[in-house]
Amino acid sequence: MLGTLCTLIAALTCVSGVTVVTQKPVVVVMRGETVSIDCNLGTVTNSAARWYKQIPGGVPQFVLYFYRSNSSPTYGAGFSSPKFTSTHQSTSDYRLTIKGIEEGDSAVYYCQTWDSSVDEDVFGQGTKLLVTSSSLPPPVLTVFPPSSAELQSNKASLVCLSSQSGPFAHVTWMSGGSSGVTGVSTSTAVKQPDQTFHLSSYLAIQASDWNMDTVYTCKVSLGSQTAEKNIKKSDCLTEQQ
Repeated sequence: MLGTLCTLIAALTCVSGVTVVTQKPVVVVMRGETVSIDCNLGTVTNSAARWYKQIPGGVPQFVLYFYRSNSSPTYGAGFSSPKFTSTHQSTSDYRLTIKGIEEGDSAVYYCQTWDSSVDEDVFGQGTKLLVTSSSLPPPVLTVFPPSSAELQSNKASLVCLSSQSGPFAHVTWMSGGSSGVTGVSTSTAVKQPDQTFHLSSYLAIQASDWNMDTVYTCKVSLGSQTAEKNIKKSDCLTEQQ
């Protein structure tokens, strides 16, 4: 069931004539506050809204089901009132409300409905909920130089590992203090047993640039907290020298 659900969410239903479920891409909220995530079911006016929570690297979790004529939602395992509630603003507009926001609420929340005109489950693109707080610890960064084998091929990769308290972070690289660097590839954060999240970001460079002792900077922003780490050839005890 969960495998099928993951496939459905990934596909996000591209059937011709199907309704379009609309959600805001990103919502940012401070820890401890209440947040509302809205969903428009498009042409569907006689179906319920179901909400799913997905942490990067995890399977979707069923949060709740709500239809406008119901007095209260039906909840999935581990979710309950008063923290999670749902209301409707019209026959096609639904809202998920989460109270007392915590770091663990950071996730992508998907809205889903049933379009009876085409007999299809339809998912929205998901709303990424970013939880921030001045008391959140900044990410901890480790940057690795290119290997000697890479440098011999005149190509190289710098690797930036980030250990952070939340799943969503914005990663940028700078070269010689200038932004807009190309050749960046960043993984999805993975939750660790200690409840932190780890992600990796890779920067592809030319060996000649590395040998010029250019300073490269990995910068990771998590909510209001930012960390950055510099690396250059002369600061590294590498076997290539």
